[in-house]
Amino acid sequence: MPSSSSLKVQIGPSILNSDLSLLADQCVNLVKAGADYLHLDVMDGHFVPNLTFGAPVVKCLRKHVDKNVLFDMHMMVSEPERWIQDMCNAGADQYVFHYEASADPANCIRLVKETGMKVGIAVKPNTEVALVDEFVDMVDLVLVMTVEPGFGGQKFMQDMMPKVSYLRNKFPALEIEVDGGVSPDNVAMCYSAGANQIVCGSAITQNPDPASVISKLKEEANRTFTF
Repeated sequence: MPSSSSLKVQIGPSILNSDLSLLADQCVNLVKAGADYLHLDVMDGHFVPNLTFGAPVVKCLRKHVDKNVLFDMHMMVSEPERWIQDMCNAGADQYVFHYEASADPANCIRLVKETGMKVGIAVKPNTEVALVDEFVDMVDLVLVMTVEPGFGGQKFMQDMMPKVSYLRNKFPALEIEVDGGVSPDNVAMCYSAGANQIVCGSAITQNPDPASVISKLKEEANRTFTF
């Protein structure tokens, strides 16, 4: 892991609630609006009760979005090992799978690393965050869900902030991502707890001026992210 002094805040809009018929254009526009990376939610209808898109859509998007823009794949899927190579071939940069979905998280991490992608591990709200301690030195990021995975537009779960604080205190250099219901109204809690990778969906994509929302999120980091 990098030193804690090298941590920086980054904003990754989730495209879950974007207009799928205009997805490439919306991704390009989000980058122009100041997004540091793009968060792509993949759901299989098994691990979560919803379906989104798979590797073919990611491959199409990769053709239209600057190659320097990181595609952060949030894999809300059963047997995440099955989709690693497909996502790599499609142009994904970071593969974040759920601790709860893998029978052997260490092996899943190894398989992702073998492709050259970055790897992250995610925990649902009801999962004890300490369960991922043993994997922190193997991953690039830990994702703390602040809603139940599977649907966009849910209310932010403030009671997940102790998980973020636990990780930041125990692993000062860790990249910590939060995802679910984050907006300019509550992001200060995320920063104060120690999160530095901020996934923000509806608050950005449903706003007619996404650049202003991204700007507010970054301005708040200057005030409240002190790690």
